[in-house]
Amino acid sequence: MAKRERRTFTEDFKQQMVQLYQNGKPRKEIIREYDLTPSSLDKWVGQSQKSGSFKEKDNLTDEQKELLELRKL
Repeated sequence: MAKRERRTFTEDFKQQMVQLYQNGKPRKEIIREYDLTPSSLDKWVGQSQKSGSFKEKDNLTDEQKELLELRKL
């Protein structure tokens, strides 16, 4: 099986994919049509619901934030 090349997506693109999903387009269809991995779409939907942001730092748990602060000391 060929290894996928890592791609990056804009916040606008991620938001559009989440919007398609929330508007009822089947998850399988979105993944196939836009050549996404299921985990990417699931992650974006989760991030959108949790914080409304796709930035990793905005989606950290309180424990993860505390650990980062402690590592800075």
